[in-house]
Formats: sequence, structure tokens, C-alpha cells
Amino acid sequence: MEESHDLIYLDNAATTMTYKEVVDEMMDYFTDLYGNPSSVYEFAGKSRKAMEDARSLIADTLGAKKEEIYFTAGGTESDNWALRSVSKEFGSKGKHIITSKIEHPAIMNTAGNLEELGFDVTYVNVDENGFIKLNELERAIRKDTILISVMAANNEIGTLQPIREIGRIARKNNIVFHTDAVQMYGQLPIDVNEYNIDMLSASAHKFHGPKGIGFLYVRESVPVSSFIYGGGQENHKRAGTQNVPGIVGMASAAGIAHKRMEEKRIQETWLRNYFVNRILKEIPFSRLNGDRNRRLPGNVNISFQFVDASELLASLDMKGICASSGSACSSHSTKPSHVLEAIGLPENLIYSTIRMTLSESTTKEQLDYVVEVLKEISSEYRENSSEYAECFAF
Repeated sequence: MEESHDLIYLDNAATTMTYKEVVDEMMDYFTDLYGNPSSVYEFAGKSRKAMEDARSLIADTLGAKKEEIYFTAGGTESDNWALRSVSKEFGSKGKHIITSKIEHPAIMNTAGNLEELGFDVTYVNVDENGFIKLNELERAIRKDTILISVMAANNEIGTLQPIREIGRIARKNNIVFHTDAVQMYGQLPIDVNEYNIDMLSASAHKFHGPKGIGFLYVRESVPVSSFIYGGGQENHKRAGTQNVPGIVGMASAAGIAHKRMEEKRIQETWLRNYFVNRILKEIPFSRLNGDRNRRLPGNVNISFQFVDASELLASLDMKGICASSGSACSSHSTKPSHVLEAIGLPENLIYSTIRMTLSESTTKEQLDYVVEVLKEISSEYRENSSEYAECFAF
């Protein structure tokens, strides 16, 4: 293929480009307004005001109160804090936690650690499209269940979980409901009161904000334990000087994301469907993973049978196309994706799967080029595949 292209970035589920206007807004708090928000003089008060204004803005995007927003270093910390806080605050009531089999490693590994500490964790199954089995979730509830933690949208296959129904089940049974909304926040609307969400995790770099900053929402009625000890920052719950530039940048990105949300959703959904339709129609033995419609707007998770995903990704990289095999947090693992295993994908397809995630800057012309590259590469690999040859030997 002779045509050359600039970088085509299709890994927005891993991280997004920080908006230029977000960076511009952050800069003053690195240089001119660098005061420590915990100091008492007027100069520091400007940083403190910016931080509290950011807290209010983020709370408004969720229908929450500003006092319910705690700043963290990102989604992983927020997930850890949520699970560990509930285990500490409610451990005397019970030691049973319910989650799903397709959670992010930040939830899966924290839950595993809590099991080592004496907690009992039930991992609820999902169906072939990645939707949690609600009947199974309800049956798993016990008298000693203290927490249900289910992600709002899956980071690999994009499935949108029925968090409204899960929240209703949790509230009916007086159980704390936490959702990892790292992939969904800034993409689709979330109202913590409408969905009966008690705790919610988010990370700025997933919605065009800076890396290294996120937040944990905790409903006012839910007690929250200290996560980092030291000073009195974050209402004495998370010590350490706050990252004011990051906080300002996260709020700026959140404001932009929620202002553009519907327009962006329509655009990305159309591009996603166009891209998926071309791939499935024009590349034999390709399969879309996750529900066709109830998925994140920009998520495309495809298995290319008889093609090794790692080799495909390397070839795409050589063509200037960035994609991934799943969660960036597990990208160096040789183990098969636990998400694809949970939906029942055969092992040969698991190792033939890549994830391509779009953004508002993705163009139809870029996707047309990617399809042509995928057609070329998959055809070349299949020609040299003994497994492919055996399947069509007469």
C-alpha cells in the first residue's frame, strides 16, 4: 500500500490527548498561581478557590454535592480507596463483596487482596456480550453483603452495564453500590441519584484531561475511611498537597466533555458503526465482541481469526496506526484477557483480538485507510498460517 498517513491514534480507551484549552488553563497554576492551597495567605487562597471551584463543577456533572468529591491520583487509586474504605467501615457488618468477572484489574486485584484479608468475594458471570447476569447478582446477595462493585462500561469490549438496575438492587437491599466509571464518565451522562450510586471512580486522562489526577465520589451518607495519612487535605481523608494544576485541568476537561457530550456521542457512534460494518463485511472471519449497540460510542473490539493479535498490532504500528489488545494496564501480560474469557470467546480468538477506540478527532478517511490496511495485513498473515491452510484443505 503506497499511500502514507500521519499517526492514526485508535487507543483512546488507554488514554486521550489533553485538550489544548485544558493545558492552557492549567499553565497559570504551574507558574503564576503556584501557591499551596493549604496555606492561609491570600496568594494561596487563589489556588484553593480554583480547586474548590473545580470540585463544584465536577459534582454538578454528576448531580452530586461538592463535599462528596475527593481528588485522587486516578482511577486505580479511586477503585482501591472505594473497596478498602467499605471493607474497613462496614467490615463489622459483614465480609461479603459482589463484583463481576470482567472488572478492571484495579478492582479484580484489590478484591483478591481483600480475600487474602478474610473477605469473601463473589464474581458474578456475564453473558456472551459482557452484560452482568442480574438474576445471578441478586441470588448472590447475602445478609453479610456490604458492597456491590460493577463497572459502568467495560474497558475492553465497551459493554454498558445496567447500572440503573444494579443501583436499584443495591439500594433495595441496603448495600453500598460502587461503580468504576473510568470509561464512561465524560462519554455518557451519569446521575448518581437517579442510578442510586454510592461511590464512583473516574480518571481525567480518559476524557481529554491530564494524567495522574482523578476523583472518587462518595455519597454523603456513606462513611469513608482515610486512605493516606498525614495532613488534613481532602477533609482529612487523603493527605498530601493537592495537585492544583491537575485538578484545574480535570475540571476544565470535564466541563468541555459534558458540553460536547451529545454531539460527540452521535459523531463517534456513526463512525464506529461505519467502521465495524466495513470490517465485518470486507474482512472474512472477523467478529465483533460485545453488544452491537449498547456499547461505548467509540469502542471497536474485533477478533480476526487466524491472525495473531500481537503481530497484527506490530504491523499496524509500522503503518502509523495505534491500537491495543485490551486494557493498557494489562498490556505486558501474556495471560489471555479475562474479559474475553468471561464472555466465552475461544482461546484462538482471544489471541486474535484487538481493540480500536475512536475519539472526536477520528475521521472517516482515517478509518477507511485502517480498513484497507487491516484487509492487507490479515490476508498476508492468513496466507502464511498453517491453521488457516488446514481449515481449507480438501
